[in-house]
Amino acid sequence: MPINITMPALSPTMEEGNLAKWLVKEGDKVAPGDVIAEIETDKATMEVEAVDEGTVAKIVVPAGTEGVKVNALIAVLAEEGEDAGAAAKAEASKSEAKPEKAAESAPAEKPKQAEAKAKAPAAPQKSTGSERTFASPLARRLAKYADIDLSAVTGSGPHGRVVKADVEAAAKGGAAKPAPAAPAPVKGMSDEAILKLFEEGSYELVPHDNMRKTIARRLVEAKSTVPHFYLTLDCEIDALLALRKQINDAAPVRKTEKGEAPAYKLSVNDLVIKAMAMALVAVPDANVSWSEGGMLKHKHADVGVAVSIPGGLITPIIRKADQKSLSAISNEMKDMAARARNKKLKPEEYQGGTTAVSNLGMFGIKDFAAVINPPHATILAVGAGEERAVVKNGEIKVANVMSVTLSTDHRAVDGALGAELLAAFKRLIENPMGMLV
Repeated sequence: MPINITMPALSPTMEEGNLAKWLVKEGDKVAPGDVIAEIETDKATMEVEAVDEGTVAKIVVPAGTEGVKVNALIAVLAEEGEDAGAAAKAEASKSEAKPEKAAESAPAEKPKQAEAKAKAPAAPQKSTGSERTFASPLARRLAKYADIDLSAVTGSGPHGRVVKADVEAAAKGGAAKPAPAAPAPVKGMSDEAILKLFEEGSYELVPHDNMRKTIARRLVEAKSTVPHFYLTLDCEIDALLALRKQINDAAPVRKTEKGEAPAYKLSVNDLVIKAMAMALVAVPDANVSWSEGGMLKHKHADVGVAVSIPGGLITPIIRKADQKSLSAISNEMKDMAARARNKKLKPEEYQGGTTAVSNLGMFGIKDFAAVINPPHATILAVGAGEERAVVKNGEIKVANVMSVTLSTDHRAVDGALGAELLAAFKRLIENPMGMLV
């Protein structure tokens, strides 16, 4: 009996992905655990393993196909001893027969109801509270973003189900929209209006990839739904830099494929991650996430770290950073940053977390304010450490100073609590030996 291979859900929120590459071809034999394809999501490229043994009878979705829905058929596997060609044909005929079978299984309408439907006007009627508009999950999501009333859209799918094409057609044709309960958010300029501002031929239109679309959507959601406020202070980092040098100088040397190398090499960012994690543990009321049903109070500090990758950024997470040594944080961060740039992170390695750190100090940025990444309630923006004139006991002295800005979700963390968290972070940064005990 033919075995269907479907598009896997690589994360709980995944609805579709790109079938980047097939690593097998029709006629190849596969065993459980064999890597057969690469699936590209908005943030990572994941390998798909076979779970059954057999012969690849038919590749339904070719390599390079974008927007393949989760659970959609992508290939057919013939079991051992089964004719691959026959299995492919059987599955094809089975797929073709599905619409007819679905139509037969639908309950027959009463003559009067059918007549009423035939005579109904083209414009759809509003649904009552007891009625339900049937639509695909993608259609519902598109309708939500386009502010379109699904009950006013005529579905072209099986049994009148509203699908993606129906919503897109409704958006172009100006389908009826529900009266908003609150003022609709201000929308940006349309593509047509933007293009009119520039001379034709003076630009190149580069389509957005999935990552950039996701980043744009999440940033809009964050700034429009999370009430941000910002707290900034300066940290003297001379003691931190001295401790970092001492620890790195004492690192044992190990043999690697490329020769001898230190077992670890701490960066300032590694110490920032540790300090932020320990500060959250010291101020547990700030180690939270807002939800409408209640406040999530986290038992550990899982710190996400913004990593720049081609075309966007990703935030791998150091789990239980409050409990890990500085060397462990450093090595874990280097490994995940390298895999992030190659789009090899697993979803569980960049989803979730209780806070985040974004460091632009290496680019010489003095200070900035980062956008919170829900469900986090905070994010720490770290600027460059630089020599500045400071006043100590009435005298002007030179010290290495780093400015940090805490962006906070005011629903979850109030001003005084945010200040307490940032003060705890400052104490650890300025007295870094406390991170070693």
